[in-house]
Amino acid sequence: MENLDINFSEEQAMLMNTAQKFSRDNSSLDKVRELIETEKGFDQKVWQEMIQLGWAGIAIPEEFGGSGLNVGDLVPVFEGMGRHLVSAPLFTQILASQLLLAAGSPEQKSQWLPKIADGSIIASIAMTEMNGSWNSADIEASHSNGTLTGTKTSVLNGTDADLIISVVKETDGQLQLALLEKSAVAGKMQRETAIDETRRSFRLNLDGIQVAQSQLLNSGNVNDAIAQMSRTAWLLLSAEMAGGINGVMDVTVEYLKLRKQFGQPIGSYQGLKHPMANILVDLESSRSHCYHAASVVSDGPESETAEIAARMAISLASETFTYASDRAIQFHGGFGFTYDCDAQLFLRRARWCEFAFGDAQHHRKKLADLLL
Repeated sequence: MENLDINFSEEQAMLMNTAQKFSRDNSSLDKVRELIETEKGFDQKVWQEMIQLGWAGIAIPEEFGGSGLNVGDLVPVFEGMGRHLVSAPLFTQILASQLLLAAGSPEQKSQWLPKIADGSIIASIAMTEMNGSWNSADIEASHSNGTLTGTKTSVLNGTDADLIISVVKETDGQLQLALLEKSAVAGKMQRETAIDETRRSFRLNLDGIQVAQSQLLNSGNVNDAIAQMSRTAWLLLSAEMAGGINGVMDVTVEYLKLRKQFGQPIGSYQGLKHPMANILVDLESSRSHCYHAASVVSDGPESETAEIAARMAISLASETFTYASDRAIQFHGGFGFTYDCDAQLFLRRARWCEFAFGDAQHHRKKLADLLL
């Protein structure tokens, strides 16, 4: 990799300050627990405020109602959201817009991107299937003569989504992307039990759904579009996990200062101080990798260098977030293993992020091919 500089733009700095304050004010851990018990899993008012801040349109060109920035500028937003476990459809909103930008026709872009940017619709994606594979080559859902068959899993915000972009396989083996409106998937959704209860995940039965030619995103290379969307997902998840590491450290350090054993705070003992110091070092490493990846993606999201940087960022962040959350539960003692302990909220988020688009081992196997 030729350029190892971390470029932290003025826009990113402003977005970070705004995102941190907004997330802190609107997503206390008590609020997170309240939303878990709701049907949607997110606060509609808070979501509209995020739309008004322009976050959904940051990486959408100005001609389609966006800000004309790039996905790298979303990193500070997702870091702030991750630190406070914000629940919102922003992640899939961004991924759907990136698929449309990469593979949509001019008509499809004009029809859907302005609505995604202004929040008049919620968009989601349907990528994974029952086989659990993270490789698009293993897609089994199919499209033949205008009819879809197969099952999609882990469709976030499925029943709230007005538009779902699903990847399917044509009869010739080529991948295709289908635009599915809410009316087409009505009655086809089944709620899934996910480890992260702050997210709403659904299983989508595609059998019998009819799609017209205008609903297929076939003006570009679908494989390249999916690869670019995946790099965006890795980058944003690494940012969210970096924020999550910071958030679980806040919870843990506060407890280590308050809980006393043998007359002094338990945080004064080396057996607890040293792991926390190591987590802090790994946090800074994760943030460095993440913001370097953001800089590289800004230079050209389709490059091999961008893929290397994004895979490195997500592999380190996922391991660190899981370890930090696990230590948080251990350091809370017996209380840490109860649902009332806030540390478990972060561990659940860490586990979801770790496996959503490939775990650390998966990405490092891919990195071996790229680097060696």
